[in-house]
Amino acid sequence: MSEATPEDPGEYPAPAAPHNDRAPSANHGDRNHKGLMLAFGAIGIVFGDIGTSPLYAFRETFVGPHPLALDHLHILGVVSLIFWSMTLVVSIQYVSILMRADNKGQGGSLALVALISSKIGGTRYGGLAVLLGVFATSLFYGDSMITPAISVLSAVEGLTVVEAHLAPLVLPIAIVLLVLLFLLQKRGTAKVGALFAPVMIVYFTVIAVLGIIQIVQTPGILWALNPWYAIQFFMTDKLLAFLALGSVVLAVTGSEALYSDMGHFGRGPMRLSWFGFVMPCLLLNYFGQGAMVLGLNDVSAAEAIKNPFFFLAPEVLRLPLVILATFATFIASQAVISGAFSITHQAIQLGFVPRLSIRHTSEHEAGQIYIPSVNWALMVAVIILVLTFRNSSNLASAYGIAVTGAMLIDTCLMAVLVTAVWRWKLWLAIPVVALFFIVDGAYFAANLMKVPDGGWFPLLVGAIAFTLLTTWARGRKLMRDRMIESALPLDVFAKSAHGSAARVPGTAIFMCSSNAGAPSALLHNIKHNKVLHERVVVLTVDVQDVPYVEPSERYEATNLGDGFYRLTLHYGFMEETDVPAALAKAGMCDGPFEMMKTSFFLSRQTLLASEKPGMAIWREKLFAWMLRNAANAMEFFRLPTNRVVELGSQVEI
Repeated sequence: MSEATPEDPGEYPAPAAPHNDRAPSANHGDRNHKGLMLAFGAIGIVFGDIGTSPLYAFRETFVGPHPLALDHLHILGVVSLIFWSMTLVVSIQYVSILMRADNKGQGGSLALVALISSKIGGTRYGGLAVLLGVFATSLFYGDSMITPAISVLSAVEGLTVVEAHLAPLVLPIAIVLLVLLFLLQKRGTAKVGALFAPVMIVYFTVIAVLGIIQIVQTPGILWALNPWYAIQFFMTDKLLAFLALGSVVLAVTGSEALYSDMGHFGRGPMRLSWFGFVMPCLLLNYFGQGAMVLGLNDVSAAEAIKNPFFFLAPEVLRLPLVILATFATFIASQAVISGAFSITHQAIQLGFVPRLSIRHTSEHEAGQIYIPSVNWALMVAVIILVLTFRNSSNLASAYGIAVTGAMLIDTCLMAVLVTAVWRWKLWLAIPVVALFFIVDGAYFAANLMKVPDGGWFPLLVGAIAFTLLTTWARGRKLMRDRMIESALPLDVFAKSAHGSAARVPGTAIFMCSSNAGAPSALLHNIKHNKVLHERVVVLTVDVQDVPYVEPSERYEATNLGDGFYRLTLHYGFMEETDVPAALAKAGMCDGPFEMMKTSFFLSRQTLLASEKPGMAIWREKLFAWMLRNAANAMEFFRLPTNRVVELGSQVEI
């Protein structure tokens, strides 16, 4: 990642004074209205993952691999653990602390790593932070495969509560819904996205009301607000309580999504949605499930715990609840898949993933993208998961380890953040960091027990993704270093080339991956064609460690004389690298750029084995395969197809 200048609040002018006495209230009203609309939208897009956890989280603690007895101690203990987990992990760690760590408004592991790197990027801890962020991103891919599978399956399984004879239809219906979900991705979420928030608001309201009805009937469940019941659970059943954490953590899956999606809605609206609506609704439902089981006799409780979420509803309303829950899980899965597209786009821009074909699905929202290769890979993986694990309880054994791994990594990054970037006093930083290391570490350790039962899958996916990401980043760096070593300084080339080649009308733009030296395409062009255009521009696209670059900082141009120019276009890692659009606005390099009079020259490298390889041979072969299958620069930079010339070169790494 390239160097980035830390954001300095002093760079921005102070807001202008109001022109009249009514201006402040009007502006305040506009801000409030916009904030409410953003909070409304966040409910539909962001909270689907954590919002559908009540379908399986409470159930799994009692019917999972390590079942608990349905008695007063365990029911109150589990509900208390869920309440305090949601309070500590989601409300305090993510919503209250990590949401303050925004990189120009953007959140997520990669944005957090970029923020930390801008402060301590050159140190040993900076390199470790980058590796941790890449591993958290790798684990996210495992999570994005399991979430659609477990969410949709758990909702469709509600049909068995309505009618037991429908059990054979659960898998086919779930697979059809999932295939439909992935087929819809290429159309984008711009149109159906408007329906997400109303559906999720209805869903959250319904589950809250169902919970309240049960709490009123069995108010004793409210004793679970006291953390003593969670402590008593651990004191009585030490091992079982520890293992139960592996299921309890399912209630907070989606925490990372809250932080990652902060850039779309803003810190304030997200907090308003969480504290003002989503968290109360979720807690009412969890307490309601506990109250229902607590108030039933042993036989009825044993039946209800098989699917307590749907047993909350009267029998006549269970089918509508199944349909509503299916819509909610569909939306939750959509959000996770969109998140996989966004994370992949960020990783491409930051140099951890090769160029991939990216399509925009909205004319108005730049963040709404579709990556075909990621979409189809996820679809195949999700269908294999459903056919292999066959029910949501089995999938729950695989679910959680990727989430808790990412949470633990975020805690490590948070430790670096509060000590090295925010520079908290040690008397404050140490207790806060230690608390979350204990909590997140306990969740991760409990989930390690799931590895033989399916937890190996997200770890395997994470390991493969980590290998691919780090191999590409390492190979790309080695290739650039070799090219720089053999490159001729551009100013020297410009002086020597003047007068030694015929000049022809028009503009030639030579794409170059770095600002050091003349690109190989330029050297090959003059060697074989022995001509130069009247205007020669060496263009470098520089993606910085910030989400967005100010328009005034987009261009950096140097006139080398004799018609030679070096031009650098600066982008943030959330932005699209549309080179023709940027050139159309450029007012330097001796006049405007006319596409019909401009030719783009690209270098296509072929890798050769080196006598002293820069990395293991198998990684070199893997990098070469990734390089061959990467999307071409013409498509990625949106260059006009009829104005591009490619020239090959060979590079040893």
